Amino acid sequence: MRAQPAAERILERPALLQALAPRRAAGQSVVFTNGCFDLLHAGHAALLEKAGALGDLLVVGLNSDASVRRLKGPDRPLQGAGQRALLLASLRPVDYVVCFAEDTPLQLIEALRPDVLVKGADYGAGEIVGREVVEAGGGRVVRLPLVPGLSSSRLLQRLRQTGGQRSAADPHDPSGREA
Repeated sequence: MRAQPAAERILERPALLQALAPRRAAGQSVVFTNGCFDLLHAGHAALLEKAGALGDLLVVGLNSDASVRRLKGPDRPLQGAGQRALLLASLRPVDYVVCFAEDTPLQLIEALRPDVLVKGADYGAGEIVGREVVEAGGGRVVRLPLVPGLSSSRLLQRLRQTGGQRSAADPHDPSGREA
């Protein structure tokens, strides 16, 4: 269990850089991933768990509400950045959450210079924003497999079609039970 409450691990960019400096000086490696995390689901949890295992500290870059709207449309995000950040920061693998207002995390990656940059395997190597920055600094880029059938957009579409009702067992529920 973490000593710091989740809310204290949600930092602005300057405070994050300051928090990381002594840990990097002590030889700890920084892993970075990012996303909207609008409907947090088991696929996110799996990706964050695997990402966290790739280094000593996991930093999650979170798109701001305005950024999510530009990327996903006017009906998104479903949850505000504060709520999304708190959910992420409460997850065991996540050490820090930092919000960014740009459409991509490039400026954040340039400031952080992570040792490992993680994205889902749905991104081709050439599509990963910040890849060149990380590799030029001696870091590596890792593409992790996704949990099949899980995405926030797909979940939202299913909720809109069914009104939230499931008519069959959830394929992602290991028990196979119906809702």
